Amino acid sequence: MKLSKRMQFLVKNGLKGMAWLLLILAAYFLFKEVVLSRTPDAWVDQIYARPLLVYLVYCFSEFFFGIFPPELFMIWAINKDTIPHYFMNLTFFAVVSYTMGYLTFLIGRYFNTHASLKYFKKNMLKEVWPQLKKYGLFLIIVAALTPVPWSAVCLLVGSAGYPSKRFLKYALFRLLRFAIYGYIIYQTHVF
Repeated sequence: MKLSKRMQFLVKNGLKGMAWLLLILAAYFLFKEVVLSRTPDAWVDQIYARPLLVYLVYCFSEFFFGIFPPELFMIWAINKDTIPHYFMNLTFFAVVSYTMGYLTFLIGRYFNTHASLKYFKKNMLKEVWPQLKKYGLFLIIVAALTPVPWSAVCLLVGSAGYPSKRFLKYALFRLLRFAIYGYIIYQTHVF
Protein backbone atom coordinates (compact mmCIF):
# COMPACT_ATOMS: atom_id res chain seq x y z
CA MET A 1 0.00 0.00 0.00
CA LYS A 2 1.41 3.37 -1.04
CA LEU A 3 1.35 6.04 1.67
CA SER A 4 0.73 9.67 0.83
CA LYS A 5 3.63 12.08 1.22
CA ARG A 6 2.07 13.53 4.36
CA MET A 7 1.72 10.10 5.96
CA GLN A 8 5.29 9.22 4.94
CA PHE A 9 6.43 12.44 6.62
CA LEU A 10 4.46 11.59 9.77
CA VAL A 11 5.74 8.01 9.95
CA LYS A 12 9.35 8.93 9.16
CA ASN A 13 9.52 11.70 11.75
CA GLY A 14 7.49 9.73 14.27
CA LEU A 15 10.06 6.92 14.06
CA LYS A 16 12.89 9.42 14.50
CA GLY A 17 11.15 10.81 17.57
CA MET A 18 10.70 7.34 19.02
CA ALA A 19 14.40 6.61 18.42
CA TRP A 20 15.25 9.75 20.40
CA LEU A 21 12.89 8.65 23.16
CA LEU A 22 14.66 5.29 23.38
CA LEU A 23 18.02 7.06 23.50
CA ILE A 24 16.81 9.33 26.33
CA LEU A 25 15.43 6.35 28.25
CA ALA A 26 18.69 4.44 27.81
CA ALA A 27 20.67 7.46 29.06
CA TYR A 28 18.35 7.75 32.05
CA PHE A 29 18.68 4.10 33.02
CA LEU A 30 22.46 4.25 32.53
CA PHE A 31 22.63 7.35 34.73
CA LYS A 32 20.42 5.67 37.31
CA GLU A 33 22.61 2.55 37.42
CA VAL A 34 26.03 4.21 37.28
CA VAL A 35 25.57 7.45 39.24
CA LEU A 36 22.42 7.29 41.34
CA SER A 37 22.96 3.76 42.60
CA ARG A 38 26.34 4.74 44.10
CA THR A 39 25.41 8.06 45.74
CA PRO A 40 21.64 8.39 45.61
CA ASP A 41 21.19 10.48 48.73
CA ALA A 42 23.48 13.27 47.59
CA TRP A 43 21.60 13.70 44.30
CA VAL A 44 18.13 13.25 45.69
CA ASP A 45 18.58 15.61 48.63
CA GLN A 46 19.93 18.37 46.38
CA ILE A 47 17.05 18.18 43.93
CA TYR A 48 14.12 17.44 46.23
CA ALA A 49 15.05 20.19 48.67
CA ARG A 50 14.24 22.83 46.02
CA PRO A 51 10.95 22.05 44.25
CA LEU A 52 10.34 25.67 43.22
CA LEU A 53 13.67 25.64 41.39
CA VAL A 54 12.64 22.44 39.61
CA TYR A 55 9.36 24.05 38.48
CA LEU A 56 11.19 27.16 37.24
CA VAL A 57 13.74 25.07 35.34
CA TYR A 58 10.87 23.14 33.77
CA CYS A 59 9.08 26.32 32.65
CA PHE A 60 12.34 27.74 31.28
CA SER A 61 13.07 24.49 29.46
CA GLU A 62 9.61 24.32 27.89
CA PHE A 63 9.92 27.90 26.66
CA PHE A 64 13.47 27.57 25.35
CA PHE A 65 13.21 24.63 22.97
CA GLY A 66 12.84 21.81 25.49
CA ILE A 67 16.37 21.81 26.85
CA PHE A 68 15.40 19.08 29.31
CA PRO A 69 12.90 16.39 28.34
CA PRO A 70 9.65 16.52 30.35
CA GLU A 71 10.09 12.86 31.25
CA LEU A 72 12.93 13.81 33.61
CA PHE A 73 10.53 16.04 35.52
CA MET A 74 7.92 13.29 35.55
CA ILE A 75 10.48 10.94 37.09
CA TRP A 76 11.34 13.61 39.64
CA ALA A 77 7.65 13.97 40.49
CA ILE A 78 6.98 10.25 40.88
CA ASN A 79 9.87 9.95 43.32
CA LYS A 80 9.00 13.09 45.25
CA ASP A 81 5.79 12.38 47.12
CA THR A 82 2.47 10.55 46.99
CA ILE A 83 0.67 9.27 43.89
CA PRO A 84 -1.97 12.08 43.91
CA HIS A 85 0.89 14.58 44.12
CA TYR A 86 2.47 12.91 41.09
CA PHE A 87 -0.73 13.32 39.06
CA MET A 88 -1.04 16.96 40.12
CA ASN A 89 2.55 17.54 38.98
CA LEU A 90 1.86 15.68 35.74
CA THR A 91 -1.15 17.91 35.08
CA PHE A 92 0.93 20.99 35.87
CA PHE A 93 3.69 19.85 33.49
CA ALA A 94 1.19 19.16 30.69
CA VAL A 95 -0.58 22.52 31.04
CA VAL A 96 2.72 24.42 31.19
CA SER A 97 4.00 22.60 28.10
CA TYR A 98 0.81 23.32 26.13
CA THR A 99 0.82 26.96 27.27
CA MET A 100 4.50 27.53 26.52
CA GLY A 101 4.00 25.95 23.11
CA TYR A 102 1.18 28.38 22.38
CA LEU A 103 3.27 31.30 23.67
CA THR A 104 6.15 30.42 21.34
CA PHE A 105 3.59 29.94 18.54
CA LEU A 106 2.38 33.51 19.16
CA ILE A 107 5.97 34.77 19.13
CA GLY A 108 6.38 33.03 15.78
CA ARG A 109 3.20 34.71 14.53
CA TYR A 110 4.63 38.07 15.58
CA PHE A 111 7.84 37.35 13.67
CA ASN A 112 5.77 36.35 10.64
CA THR A 113 4.65 39.97 10.32
CA HIS A 114 8.06 41.44 11.12
CA ALA A 115 9.87 42.81 8.05
CA SER A 116 13.27 41.25 8.83
CA LEU A 117 11.81 37.74 8.99
CA LYS A 118 9.94 38.27 5.74
CA TYR A 119 13.29 39.09 4.11
CA PHE A 120 14.89 36.04 5.77
CA LYS A 121 12.04 33.75 4.60
CA LYS A 122 12.16 35.12 1.07
CA ASN A 123 15.91 34.73 0.63
CA MET A 124 17.05 31.94 2.93
CA LEU A 125 14.11 29.60 3.41
CA LYS A 126 12.26 29.84 0.12
CA GLU A 127 12.34 26.05 -0.41
CA VAL A 128 11.52 25.08 3.18
CA TRP A 129 8.61 27.45 3.83
CA PRO A 130 6.10 25.86 1.44
CA GLN A 131 6.82 22.44 3.00
CA LEU A 132 6.36 23.89 6.46
CA LYS A 133 2.96 25.24 5.48
CA LYS A 134 2.03 21.97 3.76
CA TYR A 135 3.13 19.65 6.58
CA GLY A 136 2.43 21.96 9.52
CA LEU A 137 -0.35 19.76 10.90
CA PHE A 138 1.84 16.66 10.89
CA LEU A 139 4.79 18.54 12.29
CA ILE A 140 2.65 19.70 15.22
CA ILE A 141 1.45 16.15 15.91
CA VAL A 142 4.95 14.64 15.66
CA ALA A 143 6.43 17.31 17.95
CA ALA A 144 3.56 16.96 20.41
CA LEU A 145 3.92 13.18 20.75
CA THR A 146 7.68 12.67 20.48
CA PRO A 147 10.86 14.19 21.94
CA VAL A 148 11.17 16.56 18.96
CA PRO A 149 11.69 20.06 20.45
CA TRP A 150 8.11 21.21 21.03
CA SER A 151 8.58 24.94 21.42
CA ALA A 152 10.93 25.16 18.43
CA VAL A 153 8.30 23.52 16.23
CA CYS A 154 5.62 25.83 17.66
CA LEU A 155 7.79 28.84 16.83
CA LEU A 156 8.34 27.64 13.27
CA VAL A 157 4.69 26.79 12.69
CA GLY A 158 3.63 30.16 14.09
CA SER A 159 6.12 31.99 11.89
CA ALA A 160 4.71 30.14 8.87
CA GLY A 161 1.35 31.79 9.53
CA TYR A 162 -0.44 28.61 10.61
CA PRO A 163 -4.00 29.36 11.88
CA SER A 164 -4.26 29.74 15.65
CA LYS A 165 -7.42 27.67 16.11
CA ARG A 166 -6.01 24.75 14.16
CA PHE A 167 -2.76 24.94 16.11
CA LEU A 168 -4.58 24.89 19.44
CA LYS A 169 -6.68 21.92 18.33
CA TYR A 170 -3.77 19.79 17.12
CA ALA A 171 -1.54 20.87 19.98
CA LEU A 172 -3.89 18.95 22.26
CA PHE A 173 -1.87 15.90 21.23
CA ARG A 174 0.71 17.29 23.64
CA LEU A 175 -1.63 16.50 26.53
CA LEU A 176 -2.04 12.97 25.19
CA ARG A 177 1.73 12.58 25.26
CA PHE A 178 1.84 13.54 28.94
CA ALA A 179 -0.95 11.10 29.72
CA ILE A 180 0.79 8.22 27.94
CA TYR A 181 4.31 8.95 29.16
CA GLY A 182 3.04 9.72 32.65
CA TYR A 183 1.27 6.37 32.77
CA ILE A 184 4.39 4.54 31.55
CA ILE A 185 6.54 6.25 34.17
CA TYR A 186 3.92 5.49 36.82
CA GLN A 187 3.86 1.82 35.85
CA THR A 188 7.66 1.51 35.83
CA HIS A 189 8.32 3.33 39.11
CA VAL A 190 5.49 2.33 41.45
CA PHE A 191 5.90 -1.02 43.14
